Parts: sequence; C-alpha cells; structure tokens
Amino acid sequence: MDQQPTTTRRPAFRGRAGRIVGVVATLVVTTVAVVLSQGWGRADQTAFPSTASPPTGPAPTASVVLNSTDDAFIQLLIPMNEGALALIDHVDSRSAGADPSLRALLNNLRAAHQAELRDLRGLLAAGNVAEQNIHEGHQMPGMVTDASLAELRAAPDTEVPSRAAALVRAHLAQTVVLCRGEQSAGGSPELKALAGRIQQARAAELSALDGQPGATGTPQTD
Repeated sequence: MDQQPTTTRRPAFRGRAGRIVGVVATLVVTTVAVVLSQGWGRADQTAFPSTASPPTGPAPTASVVLNSTDDAFIQLLIPMNEGALALIDHVDSRSAGADPSLRALLNNLRAAHQAELRDLRGLLAAGNVAEQNIHEGHQMPGMVTDASLAELRAAPDTEVPSRAAALVRAHLAQTVVLCRGEQSAGGSPELKALAGRIQQARAAELSALDGQPGATGTPQTD
C-alpha cells in the first residue's frame, strides 16, 4: 500500500504518470467547485440494507475506449478501494474494536468494494490500459494510508469504532466527488455508467454510516 515513491522511473512511464496526475488534479478541482456551488447537506436517508448486492454491472466483454479522465479515475479509485479494504480487514481483526452495527456495515462495504475492483480492472483490461499505482506515497483526499492504518492499530479498542468510521466516511465522501467528475468529463459510456452506480451506492453507505460515531456531517450526494 502506502510506500515512498521511487526516485527513478522509466522515461516511458514518467510522461504518462505526469499526464494522469494532472488530469486527476483538474478533475478533483472541477468537481469540488461543483460540490461547493451546490452546498453541503445530509446524504440520501435511504437505509443501506445489510443484504444489498454490490452496486456493479457485468464486467465488460468487448473493448472499450478510455480517455485520460477515465484512466485517471480508475487508477485513483483502485488504490482508494484497496486502502478501505485494508482498514476493514484491520477492524475485523480487533475482537473488541467495533460494535456489531459498524461491523455489519463494513462487511457490506467489503463486498461492494471487491466487486467494484473487479469491474474497474475489467474496464482497464478491455481498454488495453496497464494498471499503475501512480499515487504511491501521496496524501490523496479520502485515501486510507499506511500512516492512518498505523495510527488505528496503535489506538485502544475503545477508540477504534470512531476512528474507523471517520476514515471510512472521508473515503466514501471523496469517492462521490470523483464519481461526479467522471460522469461529467469521462469519455467511456461503460465507465460513466459504473461511476453513476458507485455514486448511488456511496450515498446509501454514507446514510448508513451517519449514525456511527465520528461520521456526522455527511455532505449531500444527490
């Protein structure tokens, strides 16, 4: 997961990584401006059912065309989801670290995030694009980092629920921002549709998380 970025890279990847990072920065700035212009509110109050199916469609079977925004979105969301899964695994390992309602929510998130990773990687493959973790060592908004996981591991059991809930909330809220940007500036109809489904899922997940300690003040997601 989070490691210091290497100081040398092959020239073929340096230009591509710089281009993708630039697109991500533009995407985030644009979508944050849209969010701020709409104002903050509470999330959709529809409960996230414990038996909800992962909000993803079938993996693509035909080739797709990904533009630079599509590529940047996928390359950022994959490590974000992986970081969230590492957090969920850690909470599961703490016998007294979380109450049953939080554990149930995190179990639902695990299934949904794993399904999303399969679909995102399927779209990369269908677009003939290599997966690259160009954000290693970066402090990206909403990213569960090695440092934040280390702090969670060192925290007493009584603090784990609130700390974990706050990290999850930041991850979910930032994913909403990124999904809006992909739907606005993305080029692949398949990926834009997937981003729409993920955004809807995040709204339900944020609503379910709203009652957990450390997870209040959910931004509007509709």
